[in-house]
Amino acid sequence: MNEGAALVITTHSAEETQALGEALGRAAQPGDLILLSGPLGAGKTCLVQGIARGLDVHGPVRSPTFVLATQHPGRLTLFHIDLYRLDSVLEAADLGLDDYIDGGGVCVVEWAEKAFGAFPQEHLLIELQHLGPEDRRITLVPRGDRYAQLAQQAVQQQSTKG
Repeated sequence: MNEGAALVITTHSAEETQALGEALGRAAQPGDLILLSGPLGAGKTCLVQGIARGLDVHGPVRSPTFVLATQHPGRLTLFHIDLYRLDSVLEAADLGLDDYIDGGGVCVVEWAEKAFGAFPQEHLLIELQHLGPEDRRITLVPRGDRYAQLAQQAVQQQSTKG
C-alpha cells in the first residue's frame, strides 16, 4: 500500500475549514473513506459540513454523537459516523461499519482514532489541531493511490478559491 505525502493546510476560520471540506466533497467518489482525528472543538464536524456541501447534501449536518451514525442523501450519500462514545475497537466492529464503508457513498468517521484497526488500510486520514481561536492545522495523510489523488485534488481546489 502506498502512503502518499502528507499535505498540511492552515485554516483561519470555520469558513476556510468548510471550504476544504467542500473541495473534498466535490472530489469524492463512491466508496471513499475519510477518517477524522483531533481533540474536541478541533473542527471535525465543521469539516464534515463542508464535505456535505461538496456532496450536494441539503439540510443540517450535525455530529451524530448519540446516534453514532447518520445518512444524508446528496450527489453521493454521506455516511457520517461519530465514535466519540465508544471505548474499544470491538464496539466499533459491532456497529457494522463495513455496511457504511461499502454502502456506495462517502463514509466520514469522526474520532476514528478510537478504532483505527476496524478500517481498511486504504483511506484518507485527516488530523485536525487547534492553533488558536479560529486557526486550525489540518493534515491530510493519504493511504493508497486513490486517497493521494483525493487529497491533492481537494488542496488544489481549495487553494484556487482562497
